[in-house]
Amino acid sequence: MSSQIIPVDPFDYVVFGGTGDLAERKLLPALYHRQAAGQFTEPTRIIAASRSDYSDEAYRDFAREALDKHLNHAEREADQIEAFVARLHYVSVDAIDNRGFEDLKALLDEDPTRIRAFYLAVAPSIFGHICEGIRDHGLITENTRVVVEKPIGRDLDSATRLNDTIGEVFVEDQIFRIDHYLGKETVQNLMALRFANALYEPLWNAAHIDHVQITVAESVGLESRAGYYDKAGALRDMVQNHMLQLLCLVAMEPPHSMEADAVHDEKVKILRSLKRIDSANVDKLTVRGQYTAGASSAGAVRGYLDELGDESNTETFVALKAEIANWRWAGVPFYMRTGKRMPHRVSEIVISFKPVSHSIFEESAGRLMTNQLVIRLQPDEGVRQWMMIKDPGPGGMRLRHVPLDMSFAESFKVRNPDAYERLLLDVIRDNQTLFMRRDEVEAAWRWIDPILKAWEDTGQGVQDYVAGTSGPSQAIALIERDGRTWHDGK
Repeated sequence: MSSQIIPVDPFDYVVFGGTGDLAERKLLPALYHRQAAGQFTEPTRIIAASRSDYSDEAYRDFAREALDKHLNHAEREADQIEAFVARLHYVSVDAIDNRGFEDLKALLDEDPTRIRAFYLAVAPSIFGHICEGIRDHGLITENTRVVVEKPIGRDLDSATRLNDTIGEVFVEDQIFRIDHYLGKETVQNLMALRFANALYEPLWNAAHIDHVQITVAESVGLESRAGYYDKAGALRDMVQNHMLQLLCLVAMEPPHSMEADAVHDEKVKILRSLKRIDSANVDKLTVRGQYTAGASSAGAVRGYLDELGDESNTETFVALKAEIANWRWAGVPFYMRTGKRMPHRVSEIVISFKPVSHSIFEESAGRLMTNQLVIRLQPDEGVRQWMMIKDPGPGGMRLRHVPLDMSFAESFKVRNPDAYERLLLDVIRDNQTLFMRRDEVEAAWRWIDPILKAWEDTGQGVQDYVAGTSGPSQAIALIERDGRTWHDGK
């Protein structure tokens, strides 16, 4: 089965931070793949902008090296690479000193009718300077969009100020707040599973679902993000955006259509329905952890404080029990956990259904296990439905818990595109569905802020866990005192 490729209209993509890590690792390879798939129409240009002093040809050499480093051998097609780098341009722009915008304007004004997207792959502290430079030099047209990378603030106040700053230049319909998790194939398949099948939606409520688990585990440590991560921590870095977005997609009511605002409206309702976690209950509903020295598949690894080279109370792991105060989900706990230096890299959503009300089988048949729907986001994207069946063969009734397994790689003999590939071109299509609206971002912070304040007010510290393990023992207790257990990720 092959996927249908729909070309997009010609565009100019201006990447501020075009020499940075995100551009090198994700944006350039993603745009290359979309060209190789035949999705670009001419004349399309990609324009890198940063403070560095590059010529067009020097930047093309930078791009060639990036593609050589981040594409596997089978993906490197010499003709496609040369066609791709030929559409690259470079402009030296210093937004803080307001230098270089006139050069950018001269390049863009060659065709002011073309779709124009500005990708801000830079620190949030520079967003305002860039937006003002774009406005003051007349670079905004009716076909202009701006793409904003996270973090959108570090609390509600800073997120509001940042949104105000961007909103002074661009209208809300032009602002694309990107969360790459929403571009993952399996995340979108969650929408299809819920709303394109009659099988699940009648059961998707508190009457039939016992609980939901959302896990985002990373096997890596700080890597090159020490400066940012120690000021953020797992709650800000992962829960406020990625994990709450996943929770919204699981829990939201059916939108009236897949139109962007219809989807956003239902997600905001969920965020506003989350029960408050504060100083009165934070110790019962949250666990903070920090990894110590241990081992990974690559060998011995240092602890967080050793990697950081300083003392810190920043959490590298967090587990929470959340509840949604509405008719559909009353009484259904949503357990979330995320951490660094976990045993395996895995992101998954587990929907655990309630047990059958009465077993007709004798004890010798075996214990009845609950049905589970496991949606694996990464790696090995796919969906598993765990069910009870009879073990084949004579000798009486013996029951087994087995999965109906759909691996996307095996079921669809096509390359699974990176999330950025889809999202970058959704910007060009002017499709906001997989992006975050302003009120979504701020509603998420309204739930997160009291947790952060409660941790500070109560002095809740981080619990040690050994690198290569599944987090502190208190996280196991968080779910097991409710008579449940974490899914093992297999």
